[in-house]
Amino acid sequence: MTDASNGASQTAPAVTVPETRMPFPATRFLYSILYGVIAYFVINLIFILALLQFVIVAINGRVNEELKNFSFSLVQYLWELFAYITFVRDEQPFPVSNFPKHA
Repeated sequence: MTDASNGASQTAPAVTVPETRMPFPATRFLYSILYGVIAYFVINLIFILALLQFVIVAINGRVNEELKNFSFSLVQYLWELFAYITFVRDEQPFPVSNFPKHA
């Protein structure tokens, strides 16, 4: 019979480090609620502009480039709103920073 303590390498017990939690970001939470309300209106505006673009295409047979570029900017803005709300991005979207522009 062999004794586990004889000749066997012993490992030091694992030291647990207490987790330091970040404080609840109350300011970001309030901004996220505000940006969520703005996102709701932006989504509805995008759908309205999409319907308008369909009407323009039905009448003229081609896409209105200005409306298309503006819609693209709104989609980028919506992405920035959702990215901030979901902690993907830390920079606040418009109106705190610049509105995205389509080149």
